[in-house]
Amino acid sequence: MNRNLRHTLLLGLGLSFGFSACQKLELPPTDRPTDATFWQQPSDAANVLATAYENLYSDEYFFFNEVLSDNAYDKSDVNGSNARNVAEGAYGTNQTRITNEWSYHYTGIRKCNQLLANIDKITGLDAGLKTRYMAEARAIRAYQYFQLFTWYGDVPLITTEISVTDAAAVARTPRADVLDFVLKELDAAAADLPLNTAYAAEDRGRFTKGAALALKARVLLYEGRWADVTAVTEQLLGGQAGAYSLFSSYAGVFSPNNEGNSEVMLDLQYLFPSRTHSDQRFFIPRTEGKLICAIAPTQELVNDYLMANGKAITDAGSGYSEDTPYVGRDPRLTATLVYDGYKWQRPDGSSILIRTVPGTGDNSVDPADASPTGYYSAKYFDPTADANLNSGLNLILIRYADVLLMHAEAKNEQGQLTAAEWDRTIGALRRRAGFTDPAALAFPDGDKGTLQAAVRRERRIELAMEGLRIFDLRRWRTAQTALTGYAHGIKAGDPNVDNGYLRVDQRTFDPAKHYLWPVPQRERDINPNLTQNPGW
Repeated sequence: MNRNLRHTLLLGLGLSFGFSACQKLELPPTDRPTDATFWQQPSDAANVLATAYENLYSDEYFFFNEVLSDNAYDKSDVNGSNARNVAEGAYGTNQTRITNEWSYHYTGIRKCNQLLANIDKITGLDAGLKTRYMAEARAIRAYQYFQLFTWYGDVPLITTEISVTDAAAVARTPRADVLDFVLKELDAAAADLPLNTAYAAEDRGRFTKGAALALKARVLLYEGRWADVTAVTEQLLGGQAGAYSLFSSYAGVFSPNNEGNSEVMLDLQYLFPSRTHSDQRFFIPRTEGKLICAIAPTQELVNDYLMANGKAITDAGSGYSEDTPYVGRDPRLTATLVYDGYKWQRPDGSSILIRTVPGTGDNSVDPADASPTGYYSAKYFDPTADANLNSGLNLILIRYADVLLMHAEAKNEQGQLTAAEWDRTIGALRRRAGFTDPAALAFPDGDKGTLQAAVRRERRIELAMEGLRIFDLRRWRTAQTALTGYAHGIKAGDPNVDNGYLRVDQRTFDPAKHYLWPVPQRERDINPNLTQNPGW
């Protein structure tokens, strides 16, 4: 565990950053840090960089992004910054998630800009460390802008410290220009960042060369620049940007015992009890949790898990039965989701049988708070959390498995997904997952479209409950299909309605407006130069 970085991060949280946005006075105040008095010690740069890492991404967004997709449902209108409203297409320019995400990323950008603008003032900072700190800040800032233009399109590109007056007058920068900036920044950062093998254990969690390039590959993937994607992923698969590999156990990737394992390329750092997150109370079984189940996996997600023989549940000869729907499935189903009849392992070593059919077991204990779909999540459950489920488990933003998936997708889109490429990407993932049937591991027959469906399914299953599905639906331009209509739960309802699968939510995705979030009205009230996206 990266105790050093996280401890530094916590120290940095106590710093006041309001001074950077204030109008400069001739005499600096003496009751708080200012640019004139703060940037003196090497530890000052370390502390500011630590706060930038703290603002890299939100644990709430990480988990509740699944609710925005067809992977999960939240029956509450409150939890997850009203994620349910966004999923239903029932949101506007003042919706909490829309407003907060904009300001969240610009807060992170401001911290990076402060470091880059002032680090030269610290004369005692080692030159090599200074170069690395600057590269880390540029990579973090690039990550923030990537998130911003992915959601909002055109956004103001601010790369220096600016005053409140200036901030209230900036205009939106064309998305293409922000994208170009992000790619160039990641190239520059990667050139100066160390390999993951060069970092000491106490520095684990920082941006590395491999993390910067993996982020670049993701940016290019979202843009559909397939040849550029494979140019980057080849470096990562070939070991030219660090040492990464699939961890031996799929479930083990997300265990607190294996933090910083060989698969982790970039993660959010936590340290119990000083810096924690408590989101697992929203998705683990009600009998084990503390609050309403607000992240309930859907039947649509469950249906996408293959059988152990590699066939879809709808394929002839798959062996699937609605009477025993979880038998003989992809091993990642049990590693990821909790279903009716699941054997739940408790931290003390005991186990209980989870029943989720309405009126039974977990669903009979405060049924209004139980999962409305009949499913919970097992991934990212932390058995070492405290009694209030506060967890110090790191959250993985990019892992090596995703690099394999990006490579496979980009190769297929170029018509280059061969049996050999399949074997070192999808085949490797399935072997690690626990598939043994040769039919499930073999390169499938079919054209480019058939392979595309297989790769996309694999991506959904491998990365389920990790907050990435919504971005895939949006970049594939399939959200209007996946997010329009009913989301379902287990087969426990009226057999004359959707074959008995519970209808839990009705959703709408309007492709004319929902592929871009609106610019928050709060920001436009402050700054009339901010234009609005179409349809809003």
